[in-house]
Formats: sequence, structure tokens, C-alpha cells
Amino acid sequence: MSHRKILIGLSLAALSAAGMTAYAQNKPAAPAAGAPAPGGAGGAPAAAAKPTCKLHGKACCDPAIEAHLPKEAVYKACGESDATYLGQEAQRDTCKYFFKAEGAPESETFVQVYAPQQKEVLQAPNDPFFSWKKAGKAYITDKAKSPKAAPMAASSTGLYLAGKGYSVSVNASTKVCTHAEAAKLAPSMK
Repeated sequence: MSHRKILIGLSLAALSAAGMTAYAQNKPAAPAAGAPAPGGAGGAPAAAAKPTCKLHGKACCDPAIEAHLPKEAVYKACGESDATYLGQEAQRDTCKYFFKAEGAPESETFVQVYAPQQKEVLQAPNDPFFSWKKAGKAYITDKAKSPKAAPMAASSTGLYLAGKGYSVSVNASTKVCTHAEAAKLAPSMK
């Protein structure tokens, strides 16, 4: 029993020492004596890089995700413009465009594009809550299959497009794009 405790203790000590070494290797080097501090004169922190987009969240959208449905396509199909555009918010495989809409909170006035990479892509949406119909090369939500899903169908329109190795799903708030306007988005999806 004591041999086991000694072996476990030595193993833990070796692992913690290896962890400290790895931490020290990944830590940035301290500036040499007399060298200027990083960030600028007097050690002031460097100014944050300016975003390349109009931000509504913490980060700009990935251009690869934006390419599946550019905001200009939303402008054209939904009657929006730079004047009503509030900005974009990036999440993993997702880009949300936010717009001003009279009498609606910003959290409900968006067009969301979700384009994950996939090994197996469904050619048509398989949704237990909504029925879908073909709209050009894409699919658009038609109606709710249950009364519980009806409020969601009334507040947003879904679009789906299958690609090679990816799919594109768009969730457009009806406060930004009516159902008819969202159908005009379908040809712009890539």
C-alpha cells in the first residue's frame, strides 16, 4: 500500500512540474531592462484594433458566414438600409444582422444566418415543428405543425439551403422581413 502511495505522489509531482514548465514556456517573455514597455510610450496599453464592421455584439462576423447571405441582400429583399442597420453580432458558425424596427426591441429585430460545416447534409429540412415548402433552390417555413409552434412561426420566417459539406439556415424576424420579403431572400442564399 505504501509503495502505491509513493508512486502516486511521485506521478502527481512529475505532472505538476511538467505543467509549470509548459505554463512558463507559453508565458510571454518579460521585456529586457531599459527596453520600452509593450503598448506604447510609458507603458500605456495599446489601443484596441478598430473593428472592420458595424458592431452590435463583441465581434465582427466571419466573412465566410456572411458570404452565404450578405446584409446587402437583406437590404434589397426586406426594404432595409444603412440607416436602419444597427450592426452585426458573431457567434460560432452564425452571423446576426440587427435592424431598427418601430416599436420593437433590438433583440427581436434581426436576420440570423447559420452555416455549419457538416459531413452529411440533409437535402430538405426535417422539422417536427414546421412544414416547409420549396422556394427556388431553398426551402421556406410554411406553417406551424402544432399550436405551441404557432407563435414562433408568426414571429419569424425560416429558410434552409443545402450545400456541399454545409447547410445554410436563416431565421428572419417578421419585424424586419415579412414572410413574402423573406421568400425574396431565398435566391440570395449561397
